[in-house]
Amino acid sequence: MLQVLGKEKQEFLFDKFLEYFFMEDDAKFFASLGLNCIRLPFNYRHFEDDMNPRVLKASGFKHLDRVIDLCSRYKIYTILDMHALPGGQNPDWHSDSGSNYAAFWDHKDYQDRAIWLWEQIATHYKSNPWIAGYNPINEPCDALHYRLPAFYDRIELKIRAIDPHHILWLDGNTFAMEWKSFEHVLPNAAYSIHDYAIMGFPLGERFKGTPEQISSLERTFLRKASFMQKYKVVAWNGEFGPVYSDPRMDSNAAEINQERYNLLGAQLKIYDKYQIPWSIWLYKDIGVQGMVYTDPDSLWNKTIQPFLEKKRRLQLDCWGKYPSPEISSVIGPLAKFIDEVWPEATNTYPTSWNTQRHLARAVMETLMAQAFAVEFAGLFKDFSMQELDEAAKSFRFDRCVQRKGLNKIMSEYAKGREL
Repeated sequence: MLQVLGKEKQEFLFDKFLEYFFMEDDAKFFASLGLNCIRLPFNYRHFEDDMNPRVLKASGFKHLDRVIDLCSRYKIYTILDMHALPGGQNPDWHSDSGSNYAAFWDHKDYQDRAIWLWEQIATHYKSNPWIAGYNPINEPCDALHYRLPAFYDRIELKIRAIDPHHILWLDGNTFAMEWKSFEHVLPNAAYSIHDYAIMGFPLGERFKGTPEQISSLERTFLRKASFMQKYKVVAWNGEFGPVYSDPRMDSNAAEINQERYNLLGAQLKIYDKYQIPWSIWLYKDIGVQGMVYTDPDSLWNKTIQPFLEKKRRLQLDCWGKYPSPEISSVIGPLAKFIDEVWPEATNTYPTSWNTQRHLARAVMETLMAQAFAVEFAGLFKDFSMQELDEAAKSFRFDRCVQRKGLNKIMSEYAKGREL
C-alpha cells in the first residue's frame, strides 16, 4: 500500500480503517449479547519499526487506548494479544513475517525486542482495571519446544517488575495446541488453547452431530487442555470458530452454515461442561467467520471481489480455502515425490502439517501471495481521499451485516454465565 498509494494516502487509509473497525456501536452490540471480554489482536509494527528497533511509536496506542476505553464504558474487559512478533513467532501467514520461517526462536534479539515492547505496554496499562491481562504471544511455534517455556519465564519476570497484577494468558506451543517441555506453572497466569475443529472448514468432513463427532470434539479439547488439567490451572480457549459458506460459492450455503452453527454449539457445550472461558475468533471481517462482516455491496467488498475470486482459485489464502483440483494437481505430485525421496519430510515441524501443507505454505501462500500484493494495493491506486474514507467506512458497524445465527448461539451461552 505504501508503494502504490504513497505515504499520505497509505497512513490515511489505515488510520480510518482502524477508526471505523471498532466504534461505540460495536462495543454496545458486543455487550448486548452478554459478552464481557474481548481479545484485541495487534501487530508489533504498530509500536516499533524494524529499521528503528526499540524506539516506541506512541501513535501505536492511539486506537488501542480508544477501543479499551469504549469497551470499559460497556463493562467489557479486554485481553491484549500481540498477534505478530518481531521475526515471526510461527511459520503461518498471521505472524506477518512474509515467510514460512519463524525466526523469532532462533534470534535472541527478536525475543529481547518483544520483551522490551511488552515492558512499554505494561507501563502504559498497568493501572487500567478494565484490562483482563496480556497475551504475550499468539500461536507460538517453537520447533525445539523448550525455548517457549523459557521465554515465558523471562517475560513473566520482566512484566511483573512493572505490573504485578494483570493476568498473563499464555498460549501453548504449536498454534496453542500442545505443551511439551512445560513443567511448571507461573503465578497469576492462565494457559490458553486454540480449539478449531476441522469440521468447521470447507476441507473437513461436514458436521452432522453424530456421537462419534461429538466424542472427537471432546477428546481433542481434552488433549489440548492436558497441561492445565495436570497442574490444575485455569484454561482459556483464546480462539475457536468455524468459517462460513458463501452463497456465491455454495448453492447449499444455508445448510452448510447451519451445520457449522451446530458445531459451534457443540463446542460451547463442552466448554460449559469443563467451565472453560472462551473468546471467539473473530468479531469482524469481510464475510469469512466474523460475528459482524462487511456488506457484499459495500465499496470495500465490491472493489476487492474479483481479486478475492482469484485468491480462492489459486489458494493464496490458507484460511477457509476451498478444494482446488488445479492446485492439487501441481502441489500433490511434488509432495508425493518429496515424501518418496525424503521420507523424513513427514517429520518437518510443525508435524501437524503434512508435506503438501508445507509446500502450499511456502509456494502458494508465500511466494505466490507476495507476487500479488502489489496487484491488490493497485485496486485502490486511483482512489481519492474521499473514496478511501468511503472504502474504510465499509467496516463501520451501521454498514455491516450481523451473522445472526452465530451471535444467537454465543449469546445463549454467554448470558447468565458472567463472572
